[in-house]
Amino acid sequence: MKSLLEQLPPIVTEGKREAERVMERAESNYRLGLQTRELVIPSRDSNWQDLLRSSERADYQQIHTSANRLIYGDNLLAMAALLAGDDNSGSIRGKVDLIYIDPPFDSKADYKTKISLPTGDIEQRPTVIEQYAYADTWSNGTSSYIENIVPRLVLMRELLSDSGSIYIHLDWHVADYVRVVADSIFGPDSFVNEICWKRSDAKGDAAQGSKHYSRVHDVILFYAKGQSRIWNPIYLPLSDNYVDGFYKYKDPDGRRYKMENMLGPGGAAKGNPVYEVMGVTRAWRYSRARMQGLIDAGLVIQTNPGTVPMQKKYLDDSKGVQVGTWWDDISMIRGWSSEKVGYGTQKPEKLLERIISASSNPDSLVLDLFSGSGTTAAVAERLGRRWIVSDLGKPACMIARKRLIDQDARPFLYQHIGDYQVEQLRSTMGSRFRIGDLAEIVLGLFGALPLPVDENPNKNMGRIAGSSKTLVLADSPNKMTGLTTLRRAIEIRDNLMGGWDKVIVLGWNFSPTIGHDIEALGQADKLEVLVIPPDLLDRLKKKGHKLKADEVRFSSLQYLKLGEVLRRAEGKGEALDVAIANYVLLSPDALNLDDANRRQLQNVINSDPLALIEYWSVDPDYDGEVFRSVWQDYRGNTENDDDPLRVVSTARLTGLPRKDGKRLICVRVVDVFGFEAEAMVEVA
Repeated sequence: MKSLLEQLPPIVTEGKREAERVMERAESNYRLGLQTRELVIPSRDSNWQDLLRSSERADYQQIHTSANRLIYGDNLLAMAALLAGDDNSGSIRGKVDLIYIDPPFDSKADYKTKISLPTGDIEQRPTVIEQYAYADTWSNGTSSYIENIVPRLVLMRELLSDSGSIYIHLDWHVADYVRVVADSIFGPDSFVNEICWKRSDAKGDAAQGSKHYSRVHDVILFYAKGQSRIWNPIYLPLSDNYVDGFYKYKDPDGRRYKMENMLGPGGAAKGNPVYEVMGVTRAWRYSRARMQGLIDAGLVIQTNPGTVPMQKKYLDDSKGVQVGTWWDDISMIRGWSSEKVGYGTQKPEKLLERIISASSNPDSLVLDLFSGSGTTAAVAERLGRRWIVSDLGKPACMIARKRLIDQDARPFLYQHIGDYQVEQLRSTMGSRFRIGDLAEIVLGLFGALPLPVDENPNKNMGRIAGSSKTLVLADSPNKMTGLTTLRRAIEIRDNLMGGWDKVIVLGWNFSPTIGHDIEALGQADKLEVLVIPPDLLDRLKKKGHKLKADEVRFSSLQYLKLGEVLRRAEGKGEALDVAIANYVLLSPDALNLDDANRRQLQNVINSDPLALIEYWSVDPDYDGEVFRSVWQDYRGNTENDDDPLRVVSTARLTGLPRKDGKRLICVRVVDVFGFEAEAMVEVA
């Protein structure tokens, strides 16, 4: 078997080919796009002044579509869409000034998100449920990790501007290998620094009895696209020891200074000018004119005749000491940290503040494609940069969205990748895939036997083995399962092969009104709608034919029910009260939980279903296309109530512009696991 070093050349070659295919598609007629799920106009549910202020600035029709973006989905597909651009926003190829990425470390660990839910007991102790945020596991070990990162680094280079830089945050598992492939992609001359961030003083893996030194630092590889990179030096205050050791001299007025060498590095051979200063001829680092200016300003001193003149540098003129490559002044997120958001791999804001300040300017575009808890976006927003961030995990996107709302960010877009499942399927099964092939796989994992080919040309129908006459229909990932699909399924159930007792519809994507549609059809005993696990394609990509049916859980839909909606005149405008009455979660069987956590979750579902809502928002004038949230509430926002584990159940929107006729109000809910539900109501 070849060593990993021997595998690297073909891995890099194939990764570059994959990136080339992505770029070719970006330039073709078939371009992958981004779908805007929500235009977020941050307005925390705190008080009426906040809401009025939000209303005044919420002229969302004029917010340009190139606004800051939070993208959910595979970052390879996100970059394909960003390279392609669309009719609303052009390609950002060559326009990104800074990329920071903090990819999984190939540590063979499963990172978990802790979710606190109220138990309903009198002491209000939270029930902590651990859900896997993402699995840092790779089917073929480190080689498959490198296979994953190479095409992404190639596309990142395409996105960088000529003055752009990229920082790649790693640990000891893969840093050396990534350095080798990054040199191949960016060029060895583009390498700038290897930064060591000392994130802690001690580490659990160096517990008593271990036979290695404590691993206390991460590695950050710093590359530049070209020689004209943006660079703003960062300085730290001088330590007392440094000041005492170097600034040893004082003027009569007490002003401290140090003496610094003015000789040109490398002497005359390096082109430094040679001339006489105070009777001493040397090769100097300054031109004759600049040297004379320093002399006239009294900043050149000679301690004794014949000694080499020195430059006088005052302490109060010092910017400090420039930051080097050993960063030991920024601590990792601690349990008591005020910026902690409950995400396992969260990085401190000071770390990103240093990187963003050094390698970007105000209004520069900053990109993070493994954004996790959203630290890059939060810091870029605070520093006045434009930003685009992406993550594959819905819990991560939810945390980032709440975090940006909490800091009162500028309006931003929350986007999904268009035809996401189709693109994932293309990535998993190759460019020659057929939708019918996927349907066969889905039916097999569900436990259904395929119907005869002459009755089932699309390969998307099967039957449950045994005596029961239950038909199973697997919908396509590029279709929206809605009322039309359900009516067709009922017709097939009643007429195909003499009829069936029941039909089960398996879907990927669902219309916003699917819950209401199922209820309206009134066929609960003869029609069942189940959700294909949203991570199925990712699991197929990692496990392939090794994925077993008992590892896959198909689940019922989540369902949102609104309560009373009150519309009233208020001064020259209007006000709305919008209440949520009930939320039914996907079956816990669909979630990656152990049995104990699943039972705890079921108790909350039965007793307090609204406690599962992580975030909800309201568009008071929905146009049926772009959801514009001008009101949001989320768990942890306690300005309008004192319960950090629940959202308020009624939204009160004030200061809305008066509108003649009916209003279409749309409400969107995201639960603690990242699942979304939507409901609409029209009010006169």
